[in-house]
Amino acid sequence: MPGTLPERAKRTVNLRVDGNVQGVGFRNWTLRLAGQLGLSGWVRNRRDGSVEVLFHGPRDAVDDAVARCKIGPRSGKVTSVTVSEADPPAVAGFEILPGV
Repeated sequence: MPGTLPERAKRTVNLRVDGNVQGVGFRNWTLRLAGQLGLSGWVRNRRDGSVEVLFHGPRDAVDDAVARCKIGPRSGKVTSVTVSEADPPAVAGFEILPGV
């Protein structure tokens, strides 16, 4: 299919974002960010107060999303982001999942 990148040109990462990131619109901000960058994956709140994100897509776009998550939305305050490589999501698109 024209315009489709081979999987080796893509990257999938799992992020754990700590700080003042719940109750500040972080999940909706992430949903919009993923849409702007054409990424698949999901975002969800965690019981410990962090936000977990899975990004999948072109390497440059994923790297851009990770960099932006280190700053976060104006209403929040990110103190740290832990990044690990992950498996691609089972479905295309980006969604907000229930918290865990």
